[in-house]
This record gives sequence, structure tokens and C-alpha cells, in this order.
Amino acid sequence: MAWKVLITDGLEKNGKAILTQNDIADDKKGIEAAELLQIIPEYDAIILRGRTKMTAEVIAAAARLKVIGRMGVGVDNIDLNAAKAHKVTVVNAAVATTLAVAELTIGMMFALAREIPRADASMKAEQWLKKDFTGIELAGKTLGIVGFGNIGQAVAKIAGALGMKVISFSRSRDAAYLRERGVEHVSLDELLEKSDVISIHTALTDQNRHQFDDALFAKMKDGVLLVDAARGGIVDEAALLRALESGKVRGAALDVFEKEPPLSFELIKHPKVIATPHIGAQTGEAQLRAAEDISSEVLNALNGLPLRWKIC
Repeated sequence: MAWKVLITDGLEKNGKAILTQNDIADDKKGIEAAELLQIIPEYDAIILRGRTKMTAEVIAAAARLKVIGRMGVGVDNIDLNAAKAHKVTVVNAAVATTLAVAELTIGMMFALAREIPRADASMKAEQWLKKDFTGIELAGKTLGIVGFGNIGQAVAKIAGALGMKVISFSRSRDAAYLRERGVEHVSLDELLEKSDVISIHTALTDQNRHQFDDALFAKMKDGVLLVDAARGGIVDEAALLRALESGKVRGAALDVFEKEPPLSFELIKHPKVIATPHIGAQTGEAQLRAAEDISSEVLNALNGLPLRWKIC
């Protein structure tokens, strides 16, 4: 039989080519929630990004649905409990965007350390403010990585090559695993106390929502740099703003926000903040890899074949 696959947030041509060899793929990029609820009963699979919300209501209405494919890593826009209850498989493209996010993270660290955006803005304003931009070097500094999945490991590898000392707090990896990769396993409190730069690489869960609050910022070194290219909501944005104002945090680089697009730009406009619109995975190479990976993985799930990146 030919499977019907719904695409709601776009998919590169190489992914569509995989899906349409023997099956039917309908591209409804930009579909709104109300229309999705109406048409989802027609489909065996759906491929989406972070925009589309697979709520319990949508999943319950999806009478034929067998698999949800997330083109990317995070699955916080999918009700996993509802998927399990309705025996719907959830898969993602777990490794396709790893390098792209890791490179953006490292780029943000350099941008913070040398105040590159502010220096560039001053030049474009025809100002020569050389003496205002005394930065810091990353070499010799301690990088604390919160979470040691694929992206955290890629960041650690690059940072180590830059001469940084890398430590990590990870709930899913033991000390031996990290040590084999040249990284010291530490508690969260120890990471906060020792790190000159902190980079977040964990999924957003109910347990870690607003984990980076006033209490955690108080435990950090004075003048720490913070990078979050993981998920908005892990950092309490109001608490971060207070930490920036007090000088506890020297600078923050954010690619993710609790609400996207943000409802308030107060934090984003702060002079010590570098902000980008969730572009971590937005490289041509990463998008091609992700399209190929998720399309083949969805078809594997539909056809009962072994899966590489099954969430549930």
C-alpha cells in the first residue's frame, strides 16, 4: 500500500524525493492548528519541525497515524504521553544538525568574548572605539557544558582543540564516558562555581523548566559568559536579566527563547546580550542531512523496519 505523509513545516527536495518514490507526500507548509485537526485523520505519518504542535487533541483525532517525525532534535512540541497512549511512534533526526548547532555555539562564545557585534555596530556608526573593546581569550578558560548529548560532545571537542578546559554536568553519562572524551564529570554546583563560560545542551523538560533561576546564577563566578542554543524555557529570562544588570553575568548569547517569536524584547535589547532567531540548525548542509534522515526514518517506521532514532 502507499502511505500518506503530511509535511507541515517544509522539507528539502531530497527528503521529498525519498517519500514520493512509492508513497504520497502532501506539503502543507504553514498549516494552522484548526486545519491540521481537520485533515490529520487522512494521514499515516506527519513530518514537522518546532512550529507545529502535536497536542493530545490532534493525536486523538489522527485515526490512521502511525508515526510522527520531528525534523530536528527537540520533541517538546509533541505530546509524548498521548503518542504512547495511541501507539504512535515518534522519531527524530537526532544527529543531522549536531555540527551546525555546535558551530553556532562556539561562534557565540567568540562573539561574547570579543564583543564582536557591538564592535561591528560601532564601526557601522562611523565610530573608532578601539579602546572600548578589551575582550578575553577563550584559551585557558573553563567551559562548563550542561548536558552531554551529541551536541554537547561536539562542542566539547571543538573547545578542547581551542585550549579550553572542559567540564560537564550530565545526568545520562557517567564519569568514565566523559573522561574518555577528555572531559571531567562534575556536579551542577561545581560546574557553576568553576566555569568561566557555561553552555546549555539539554532538552526542555518539566523538571528543568526555569532551572537557571536566581539561585543558580548566584552560584556562578562573577563575570561568567552564558550560551543557550538548546531550548528556551530552561533559562528564566527575568532572572538572567537581573544577573546581567548586577554584573554577575558578563554576557549572554541566546538562540532560543521561552516564547518564539518573543513577546518581550527587553532582554534581547540588553547591550550585553547577543540574540539570534533560533538558527542553530539553519545551515544548508544540516537541513539536507535532516531531510534525508527523517524521511527515511519515517518510512522505516511505517514499514516496520529497525529505527535509529526512536523517541517512543
